[in-house]
Amino acid sequence: MILFLGRKLAGLVATVAVASLVIFGALYLAPGDPAALLAGGHQPNPAALAEIRARYHLDDPFLLQYWHWLSGLLTGDPGTSMVLKEPVTGLIAARLPTTGLLVAYASLLILILGVASGIFAGVAGKVVDGVLTVTTTVLMAAPAFVAAILLIWVFATKLSWFPVYGSGTGFLDRIHHLTLPALALSGGYLAYVSRITRTEVRAELTSDHVAAARVRGLPRRHVLRRHVLRNAAPPILAVSGVTVAGLFAGTAVAEQAFGVSGLGSLLVQSAARQDMVVVQAIALLLVAIFVLVNTLVDVLNAVLDPRLLRERT
Repeated sequence: MILFLGRKLAGLVATVAVASLVIFGALYLAPGDPAALLAGGHQPNPAALAEIRARYHLDDPFLLQYWHWLSGLLTGDPGTSMVLKEPVTGLIAARLPTTGLLVAYASLLILILGVASGIFAGVAGKVVDGVLTVTTTVLMAAPAFVAAILLIWVFATKLSWFPVYGSGTGFLDRIHHLTLPALALSGGYLAYVSRITRTEVRAELTSDHVAAARVRGLPRRHVLRRHVLRNAAPPILAVSGVTVAGLFAGTAVAEQAFGVSGLGSLLVQSAARQDMVVVQAIALLLVAIFVLVNTLVDVLNAVLDPRLLRERT
């Protein structure tokens, strides 16, 4: 187990390190000149332009610029926003709880409704299975922004059950405000987890050990819990982990559509303003969260199924 954890930790660090270089390099090669934008647009003041370039090391060679940025990250100082003139850590800290709550809300919907509907479809008859299959197909085909528009039109405009804009104040009010964004964010992922769960449950129901359990006269509930769900859990958990990790990258659409002040909306706004210091920090943070969640899921899978641990060591 120690060797397994060490390899996972090394892989996590290596992935984040490579991602940092890719993110910085991509933004370095991106068209546009943030210094000219900050100094005054098409005809900036030369003195102001030189001062901005010196402050943000924009005239340094690529590797030197990357080192300045990386060393700041390693010391806990990713820099100051080029547009808002505020520390990036403060901007992220102010919005991270909202995004975390939105992702947690969407994750609960995915794990509870997705897994439950998948199990139901796997053990139910053809009619129920067909209805759930059609429903999940529609959900998987609908992009998040389309789902957001429909949810706003039905539940906010027509029924007035939920607010259209903002993050709310206080826990219950925040949950009320984040319900529609969470539904828009989780719809496609929920359908995907449901499909995978259904497939795994169906496969286990036709396995030899389940047939043997039935022959021994074990109750249906016992067979489902001890023989079907236990063996179907690792692949379902793996898919669910990747899905939950991917929610952080998908928050931008939901947060922009519903005016939620989270990391996703800050990322979109910063990219539009060419505030590259903020974009770099948030992009790397989202990658790090994605890799960390996947690593934790791999470890949990290895704990639940020691065979995976033996295979990977």
